[in-house]
Amino acid sequence: MSNTLLEKIRTLKKARNAVILAHNYQIGEVQDLADFTGDSLGLSVQASKTDADVIIFCGVMFMAETAKILSPQKTVLLPEINAGCPMANMITADELRKLKAKHQGALVVCYVNSTAEVKAESDYCCTSSNAVEVVNSLPNDKEIIFVPDQHLGRFVCERTGREMILWPGYCPTHVWISEKDIESAKSEHPDATVLAHPECTEPVKELADQLLSTGQMLKFAKKSDIKEFIIATEIGIIHTLRTQNPHKKFFAATERAVCPNMKKITLEKILHSLEDNKYEIVVEPQIADRAKLALDRMIEILPKT
Repeated sequence: MSNTLLEKIRTLKKARNAVILAHNYQIGEVQDLADFTGDSLGLSVQASKTDADVIIFCGVMFMAETAKILSPQKTVLLPEINAGCPMANMITADELRKLKAKHQGALVVCYVNSTAEVKAESDYCCTSSNAVEVVNSLPNDKEIIFVPDQHLGRFVCERTGREMILWPGYCPTHVWISEKDIESAKSEHPDATVLAHPECTEPVKELADQLLSTGQMLKFAKKSDIKEFIIATEIGIIHTLRTQNPHKKFFAATERAVCPNMKKITLEKILHSLEDNKYEIVVEPQIADRAKLALDRMIEILPKT
């Protein structure tokens, strides 16, 4: 890593009153550079609270859109314009409107991993950290549509006892983690505790010791007396886990669990973003205003763990 490159980024960041936010799945050197690293909920809250004029969002498109919706007066930059989310693209606003028409009166809860247009069609937004709390807060006599992740949706159904109408979306990276991967990892590391993300498939979740969002994984690993962990989520988080817990061991459930879009942002692209205002995120006001209602409700219901 070039010290000159880092110096240029920090000098420009100060000059522009910018803040760098990075998701837990970013490459290690981007996480190390960031002012704040977290899961989607943590980053959403940070975006809404920051006093910075410019937000450099090291994540994927829906996250940068979320930051822009929560802070419309700020300049939000995504250093790689092609960093998208396959799950978010698995449902369109038109498809959601058609589903709502079939279930008149149902409340729509959308996972934050969704486009601004889908959020605008939703009543509540949630993350994997607070999805259970959001659904628990809703009236028992209301039908609930949950989009787009069927695996997180099933996890929420199990934890809340609520039946929901689930959209058949999924995260390809988490679906790549198989039951055999967990069994193999447990065979190699019999003393390790398995931490799995709720986006994983049901067979994987059944083999896990704890089902946690990335932010919850970091808290659990730090507080726990356990010394060895098998991590069933995108492998980028292992960098932070090892940094925060140097005397503990962390093993990826599989090295295949890589989100290629999350790895597209580099230090060079962050510098270009600051220099050339690349790539500024714009959300149409009529969509942003409606989406913000769902996001505000998400932020009001913070996780209890």
